[in-house]
Amino acid sequence: MNFELTEEQIAVRDAARDFAQRELKPGVIERDKNMTYPTEQIRQMGELGFLGMMVDPKYGGGGMDTMSYVLAMEEISKVDNSCSVIMSVNNSLVCWGLEKFGNEDQKQKYLTKLATGEWIGAFCLSEPEAGSDATSQRTTAVDMGDHYLLNGTKNWITNGSSSSVHFVVAQSDPELKHKGINVLIVETSWEGVDIGAKEDKLGIRSSDTHTIMYNNVKVPKENRIGENGFGFKFAMKVLSGGRIGIAAQALGIAGGSYELALAYSHERETFGKPINKHQAIAFKLADMATDIEAAKLLVYRSAWMKDMGMNFDSASSMAKLFASDIAMKHSVEAVQIHGGYGFVKEYHVERLMRDAKITQIYEGTSEIQKIVISRNVVKGNLYVETQPKNLQEA
Repeated sequence: MNFELTEEQIAVRDAARDFAQRELKPGVIERDKNMTYPTEQIRQMGELGFLGMMVDPKYGGGGMDTMSYVLAMEEISKVDNSCSVIMSVNNSLVCWGLEKFGNEDQKQKYLTKLATGEWIGAFCLSEPEAGSDATSQRTTAVDMGDHYLLNGTKNWITNGSSSSVHFVVAQSDPELKHKGINVLIVETSWEGVDIGAKEDKLGIRSSDTHTIMYNNVKVPKENRIGENGFGFKFAMKVLSGGRIGIAAQALGIAGGSYELALAYSHERETFGKPINKHQAIAFKLADMATDIEAAKLLVYRSAWMKDMGMNFDSASSMAKLFASDIAMKHSVEAVQIHGGYGFVKEYHVERLMRDAKITQIYEGTSEIQKIVISRNVVKGNLYVETQPKNLQEA
């Protein structure tokens, strides 16, 4: 594994950093306070290619590797995690899944718009009784011959009201359990798609999170992704890739918290010297820097494994588990280093602390990640997957 970034990856990272500091940071506090969807910022992200980074250029994407995507996610997440979660869902769960598993007609019709940001997509899996237990789908897609009749409710849907298409996970044959699940591409303008009120959240407040109701929605058969019954496998695979994006988001939150705390520690003086000259603060900064470097290795490794065509399921779970924990831990420490100033919105760290918590919950809770990792530990194949299928590709 080469730890040196390519010139292209450095350019992507720097472009994302510049955009985040120049365009996202000035209004991020007000957007968070008022739960204002970042319409203009997302439009700019689409123009810059941040919404379809890994998509083949023939479909309007950037044709970049996962590592470039992770670097961009990390920089944007240091500043605005509402924008970065919109970016993550569109890249990881929607565009990547459609390009990987969709047919050519679906790619021409939908991917070309999603990759450029002309359209935004949503991934609809969670339900009132089917969050971590993704097999217990109550939403149904009944086969009516030339179309499916879709009925059900989905919760906690990112991009719920801003999206043009939903990728809906639904049960078509209850007797087959998870093997009877399908994923359908549903256009939000279709009759029977009803969007609930925007959730008032602890963090990522300007991203739009909604409950979606589907009432006798007619979905053409050609909008099913993959073969009949492929839906559960599709969901698990895109979530595995999505965890790399959320791990990068968590890494960005930790990194952004550290950078703010470090800068403040140079400015703030007590007892006649900067607070970072006091061992209590210096040791906090040392712990933050060490954990962030460790998280980078896990997150970057999972991205590298995905680019190598290797099995990255455990790697992405490890990355998300560890990175989300340090995001929570060190965003709290950043507030502590800021003292009373950390408790007010002007200094940004309190928002990062609130944003951090969701990284331990969505796209698989920390407990679910431990299930994924432990299963591979018990099977004894945890480290086998670290070898490339073809060593000459390394």
